[in-house]
Amino acid sequence: MLFSAFAQAFAAALALAGPPAPDPAASLTPLEKARLVVVSGLPAPAGVGGVLVQRFSLAERRPPDALVFVDQEGGEASTFSGPPAVPASVHGTVEAAFAEGRATGRALRRRGVDVDLAPVLDAAGGPLGSRHFRRPAFGLAFARGLEAGGVAACAKHFPGLGSAAASTDTQVHVPARIVPAELRTFRAAVDADVACVMTSHAVYPGYGPRRAVVTPGVYATLRRWGFDGVVITDSLNVVSSGRWSTRWAVGAARAGADLLLFTSPVHARRAIRALVPLARRGRLDQSVRRVLAFRARRGLTAP
Repeated sequence: MLFSAFAQAFAAALALAGPPAPDPAASLTPLEKARLVVVSGLPAPAGVGGVLVQRFSLAERRPPDALVFVDQEGGEASTFSGPPAVPASVHGTVEAAFAEGRATGRALRRRGVDVDLAPVLDAAGGPLGSRHFRRPAFGLAFARGLEAGGVAACAKHFPGLGSAAASTDTQVHVPARIVPAELRTFRAAVDADVACVMTSHAVYPGYGPRRAVVTPGVYATLRRWGFDGVVITDSLNVVSSGRWSTRWAVGAARAGADLLLFTSPVHARRAIRALVPLARRGRLDQSVRRVLAFRARRGLTAP
């Protein structure tokens, strides 16, 4: 009798809850899924989930249904003129960093941007010079300001480049260490509901012998912290050319990346073709769901 009563109560609860929500990835073809997890430089392939606007491509047409990404950190690391008026290293108070982030977000929204690939949360003293904030609190405040201004922040370069001797933009193999203080900064960003995190091209022996962008443990750390936003790779064109672009894209997707960033549209097209087999096997579905949720929060539906 007790079991029967429990079963009846469970059935009643299911009836009240209604049918399960449809899987947003189920209606997409493998090609559509592969396109959705790629962010490409302009002019972009059809159907990509996002586009990266760069200084030399400001005049290029943007697909109306793609997320628009830019690098707008301040100083030399800026796509547009305008805020932030100073490099990250100049900020001296939380209030100033927040205000500059908010002004940047508002200016970017007026230009049709959805995501700023900022702030750099790597520890001060790293290889990026003025792109580093003097204190973690300033970088976190800048991220809050971006959100307040209407664009998504994307914290980078997880798990941190503060210990690296060189920038991964200029050197092929860059060793770095897992620094607890840097992890705490990224954890604070996750706890503050940052929507996007970018992974690093450095190699962290604590995670294994491969670059962070293709290392499953790097992505697993973020998910273990409860991060449910999108994880994007640093540009895969830094390490790939020709046929290698497809290998890096597939490796990063298998490791746990949700979005695969290419500055080159040619390599983005090649990556899409290489990702279709993964999509057929359902290996991209979880990332597709996260990307669709992220797009919905920015007011975009599936392309």
